[in-house]
Amino acid sequence: MNPGVVMRSADIFRLLILAAIWGASFLFLRIVAPVLGALWTAEVRVALAGCAMLLFMAISKRAMDFKSNWKQYVLIGTLNSALPFALFSYAALTLPAGYSAILNATSPLWGALVGAAILGERLSARKLVGLLIGVSGVAFLVRLGPVAFTPQVLMAALACVGAALCYGLAGAYSKKTSSDIAPPLMATGSQVGAALVLLPFLPLSPVKAEVTPFILLIAAMLALLCSAVAYLIYFRLIADLGPTKALTVTFLIPLFALLWGALFLHEAITVNMLIGCAMVVVATWLVVFQPPPAATSVPDHVHR
Repeated sequence: MNPGVVMRSADIFRLLILAAIWGASFLFLRIVAPVLGALWTAEVRVALAGCAMLLFMAISKRAMDFKSNWKQYVLIGTLNSALPFALFSYAALTLPAGYSAILNATSPLWGALVGAAILGERLSARKLVGLLIGVSGVAFLVRLGPVAFTPQVLMAALACVGAALCYGLAGAYSKKTSSDIAPPLMATGSQVGAALVLLPFLPLSPVKAEVTPFILLIAAMLALLCSAVAYLIYFRLIADLGPTKALTVTFLIPLFALLWGALFLHEAITVNMLIGCAMVVVATWLVVFQPPPAATSVPDHVHR
């Protein structure tokens, strides 16, 4: 961490751009998933992003070390991209973009639980309060938000929670076994690994509607902008600010997702929705930003 680093205007700009991009990913999922289906949406995202990032690594003359790191690439790719992206794509068939983004913001909460269970990290009273508030916020949103509570809504919400839990598992696994792999290599290799993992399951999710040039454009933006470009911005923020301050993007993503959903899909933003969002954001702040000298548990992966 770099606790003494002060955010410059350029850093704030990058944070806002990254939050806007990752917030837009939930909008793009709402457009693409009903046409391509959950698995194809996830596959197109990771495959295109992986190809673009491999090209960038080649231009940068950085060796991927697939022979040494293939196992970590596949496992992290499964937990951090293949499963979450497929689950969020499934949720996008039912839930508004803002809902999924708010549920996605619980990732650090699950990361704290996984860290305690797998890495032996201490669950302080502050973290426990944050977890309680976060779970209450999710329950409030799902039960009292603008979307009628149905079994389909519940399943979609559970899919989002499952995706957030996958991020926590990926972070814990990465800390335990892959901390020596440079983040750009892991980001690139995990996209390739995710694409390979999803490939055999694509026949289970046939394309649902006509694939128009507009759908192809949005799918390309989801992959190239929301994964490839977003990773480059995120790793620059980590290098400049440290992982904890870079993680503040988590708080901004739901706000942009709500905004994009309202502007482009005319999705409702209600008081109850904002209350649920506020509870999740406060919970995440309590878990992520621990007062010194308590150790701060920071998830290694935040992807949307």
